[in-house]
Amino acid sequence: MLRVELHAVAAGPLETVAEVAPADPALADLEFRPAETVRITGRIMATGQGSYFWEGRIRTAMAVTCRRCLVPVVVPIDQRVHLLFTEDEDTDDPAAVLLPPRAATLDLGDAVREELILDAPEFALCRDDCRGLCPRCGTDLNQGPCQCRPDADPRWAALEALGTQGDDETR
Repeated sequence: MLRVELHAVAAGPLETVAEVAPADPALADLEFRPAETVRITGRIMATGQGSYFWEGRIRTAMAVTCRRCLVPVVVPIDQRVHLLFTEDEDTDDPAAVLLPPRAATLDLGDAVREELILDAPEFALCRDDCRGLCPRCGTDLNQGPCQCRPDADPRWAALEALGTQGDDETR
């Protein structure tokens, strides 16, 4: 996806630019699909012996389904990312990404993939007032009402039973 030669970073900050197609194998087993090319830009710099800081931006759109009516929805993603890559196993930064000792290259692919997973909407809606699907017949209630009769409210069952008894006595 995006590999950086670390010897080049030793000379000074390095701009990073990449585009990943939605069908790229690196994104194949995600629970969602990018609806467009994933654009990655950023800047990586050395921050000490065996440590590198990457400040980047990930832009794309995700193809997901509405949690209420199940129609396809495209959700834009525009995420700023700040990551520390380090060889120091004793780092106190829980978000730091560990590098093997004396690494020659840095692969930003796994980090970008993880950020996409974290940025994917957990519960997408096609619109705020989505009415969802009828639980009985599955009709999309955004298109109009279904033909199902409403359930009787069980709180009124005793009163309805009294009304039925009255009908039996008049016969």
